[in-house]
Amino acid sequence: MTVIQPTAIQPNQAAPAGKSGPASAKEQLTLDYNAFLQLMMAQMKNQDPTDPVDATQQLAQLASFSQVEQAIKTNTKLETMLTNMSFGQVDDLIGRTVTDSTTNVSGLVKSVEVYSDGTMLALDNGKKVLLGPGVKIS
Repeated sequence: MTVIQPTAIQPNQAAPAGKSGPASAKEQLTLDYNAFLQLMMAQMKNQDPTDPVDATQQLAQLASFSQVEQAIKTNTKLETMLTNMSFGQVDDLIGRTVTDSTTNVSGLVKSVEVYSDGTMLALDNGKKVLLGPGVKIS
């Protein structure tokens, strides 16, 4: 009888180069989920009929993969909601005076750029300010 060890199929340890956040987490989960299913099928095909593997343990592992998948989907939806909320709030900043106390940059907000990691304010003097702690809006 052939015994398949859990280390026979190695899940990827790092996210693909150039990718981060929910997309790479989702890709990583898909790879790990497929590897888990392949491993489970190989284990079921090669198990000893006189000493079968406990099905409840396999179902518990499958359920935990499902929970992780749902958590990733929830995080993706929350990030989308936060981005949409920030778009609703940024139009109030245009035409207001902004002062960044850390860089001593000040000016009138000409445009706003929203990124996944923050909001950049383009000023009338050509400089840019990252919206965050130490920024005064008047």
